[in-house]
Amino acid sequence: MRHFPTQRTNAGIGGELRQIFSVMAAFLAVLWAIEFVDVSVFHGALDRMGILPRTGSGLLGILTAPFLHGSWEHLVSNTVGLIILGGLTLAVGRREFFAVTAAGIVVGGLGTWIFGRPSVHIGASGVVFAYLGYLVLRGWYDRRFGSIALATVVGWAYGSMVFGMIPGITPSYISWEGHLFGFIGGVLAARALHRRSR
Repeated sequence: MRHFPTQRTNAGIGGELRQIFSVMAAFLAVLWAIEFVDVSVFHGALDRMGILPRTGSGLLGILTAPFLHGSWEHLVSNTVGLIILGGLTLAVGRREFFAVTAAGIVVGGLGTWIFGRPSVHIGASGVVFAYLGYLVLRGWYDRRFGSIALATVVGWAYGSMVFGMIPGITPSYISWEGHLFGFIGGVLAARALHRRSR
């Protein structure tokens, strides 16, 4: 018997891991570079380009808000979520990763723009919550053992994040609106991508 298939499989796994690392590294590099420029050059002025609900200028923030952060601590916190939950989503597939990311940005941003409090909303946490919503609800729509197992593990490990979507429980300086609508974006992505497999 030949062992070529096993060798190709190992190489394939290594290649997939390298792709996951490359995509996540590039994504995070952009976020960190923007924060560096904002702090060192603009002294935080770019943060005003976030989502300002129900204003014309705030519409642009739907696209820019996920790339802006109020502090290094804010960025570090979101980086952890992006690496873990974003990495798991990327492991499912690149198509799924980009679709969920787009849903988190658009649905999360638009929902915040329509229903958010009248203050500037910034940060990538809405995208992090989109990954959470996708990974948990993918098990429901896909109905495959692997998807259900992953959804169970993610729900067990990160289920407490749901409190970040509840007004009154979430601290006032945190955008529960961005979290909630980002999560909804992830759920909608799971439904759109996996409903036929049900």
